[in-house]
Amino acid sequence: MKLIVGLGNPGSAYANTRHNIGFMVLEALARRHELSGAKTKFHAGTIEARIENQRVMLMQPTTFMNRSGLAVGEAARFYKLDPADLMVVVDEVALPTGVLRMRAGGSDGGHNGLADIRRALGCDQYPRLRIGIGEPRIGDRPIPRTDYVLGPFTDSERAEIDKACVRACDALECWLDEGIDRAMTRFNTAPGDPTPPQAKDSRRSVRNGPQPPNEGDSGHD
Repeated sequence: MKLIVGLGNPGSAYANTRHNIGFMVLEALARRHELSGAKTKFHAGTIEARIENQRVMLMQPTTFMNRSGLAVGEAARFYKLDPADLMVVVDEVALPTGVLRMRAGGSDGGHNGLADIRRALGCDQYPRLRIGIGEPRIGDRPIPRTDYVLGPFTDSERAEIDKACVRACDALECWLDEGIDRAMTRFNTAPGDPTPPQAKDSRRSVRNGPQPPNEGDSGHD
């Protein structure tokens, strides 16, 4: 079993915010593979499927971001997962908008969702796919990080994020099929060169992705 977790906040008020890029990627992956019928399990909306000949669970925690570890920890214990079998998709303010960085492990970088997953698992050596949302600023004016990540993408950002979601799905499929080293080599893109070599095209039809119910603990960032 492989567990792919998209981080975000539940509820329509957060649906198109920068902090919810993890949810957006999972929904794009579910549409690509024509998956629907999410079930509530482990304090999350979940879909089980076979992707790239792997048994996979897609997970969107129904708690708020800072309690993401509750869902991940419960699933990891239930399935007796090795940390290497987990992939967390998350927003990253330290990367330019739309740039991908996959890593086999590392610090939470001040991200509350990753920090809670570290607490739940007791380690930080689990794979994650960071997707750049840019620095917290509007034009040349810095703004508070919380206001920025809980704000919606601009029209110009949205164009880059739509492309990034396609590449992120390609990267997740590569991880499932060829492993993390190959996926990092192909998809850890540099600013100004966002297109990975030999990326699969987004050829599958679109249907409903996971839409977890609105429930969870208080807290946002």
